Amino acid sequence: MLAERLLSRAVSIAQGGYFATTPRPVPSLPGPEAGKQYLLYAHVPFCERLCPYCSFNRFPFSEDPARKYFRSLREQMRMVADLGYTFDSLYIGGGTPTILVDELCETIDLARELFGTLEVSTETNPNHLIPEILDPLKDRVQRMSVGVQSFDDGLLKEMDRYDKYGSGAEILERIQSLEGFFHSLNVDMIFNFPSQTEEILRRDVEMVKASRCNQTTFYPLMASRSVEASLKRTVGMVDYGREAAYYKILVDGLSDTFELSTAWTFSRIGGGMIDEYIVDYEEYVGIGSGAFSYLRGDIYLTTFSLRDYSAAIGEGRMPVAVGSASASRRNQMRYRFLMSLFGLRLDKKAFERDFGVSVERGLPLEMLFFRVFGGFATDNAEELTLTEKGRYLAVVMQRTMFAQLNDLRDAARKAIASDERQLLFGDGAGGCGGSEECA
Repeated sequence: MLAERLLSRAVSIAQGGYFATTPRPVPSLPGPEAGKQYLLYAHVPFCERLCPYCSFNRFPFSEDPARKYFRSLREQMRMVADLGYTFDSLYIGGGTPTILVDELCETIDLARELFGTLEVSTETNPNHLIPEILDPLKDRVQRMSVGVQSFDDGLLKEMDRYDKYGSGAEILERIQSLEGFFHSLNVDMIFNFPSQTEEILRRDVEMVKASRCNQTTFYPLMASRSVEASLKRTVGMVDYGREAAYYKILVDGLSDTFELSTAWTFSRIGGGMIDEYIVDYEEYVGIGSGAFSYLRGDIYLTTFSLRDYSAAIGEGRMPVAVGSASASRRNQMRYRFLMSLFGLRLDKKAFERDFGVSVERGLPLEMLFFRVFGGFATDNAEELTLTEKGRYLAVVMQRTMFAQLNDLRDAARKAIASDERQLLFGDGAGGCGGSEECA
């Protein structure tokens, strides 16, 4: 698709100067600005199995280092409170946040104590959909997101998830049993996996509808350069040329049960919640090893080294670095443009109020591109909304931006010691050997 290729290239070039080639350490995150709302993101980088396509900061699970990490995570949360931040929403991602449910509960309870946090979202894996893990979370978590990726047994085996998490039929049964347990239950899926056929994708769509979840997110496969190379060796090359066709299969196949709430999130008709914090909150604070923050137009990232993270928090300092090269006004406008269209609507009046210039004058090339390729369904003085083609272009923009964030993750990993770096891309079988050296 010509528009996809041109847009991917254009976003890469435009954002290429935004991300720093080498993150620059700073003493701390900046404090909050008066009147702004922020979300708190907490990262738990431990998994029982390391998936070959994942670019996030994650380490093989071992209990002692993980418990030490959770203690450090809560201490960083206190540091953020001391900066003056308040939050009404907490998102806990990973990794696998439910890896130690007692530690997770203590972390959520502290967030409510410090910030009065009202709404909590967390992620989990299918093997954690059991009473001993879910029961303590029932009154603590409003939004639960389950990483399924696919219900196809062949794909689950390729992803090295079948043995650990069970067959697609078993996973479906577990999810069905949770109907009504949480206010919002999201199923995370992947489309355009190298060996995924159209038939497999259509079957996944039907399984999602049968799961009784009230939301599903179908992410296009996106990877950093290092993970892309690993994918090529294990399961094959990513074919972006068919991505648009696969996206159309999703939109058409889900349309009788779900409606789009972002460009790749589908909420059940008559009762769903958007579980995309980057849409609800323009700025957010990230805590934990490998977490990102977006504040005042700058990207901040916390060290990817568990060892350095634990040491810094123990010394009472935040191990953070600036991952952006320039917090220019134009980059902030581009971010608003991207996130608003990903959320399916850009408020032109709010854009002009916040940036002192219309979106047409501030981002003329971006506007021209979407107009030429028929991306806008509504384009008037009040708002921009998207056509079906425009929604796919929003997917392309978001996927390209996330791929560049993954490249920034790769840059951050270069700073950690070789033994920790090996764990990041190892097979996950050896864990941390029970050693405190990992944390």
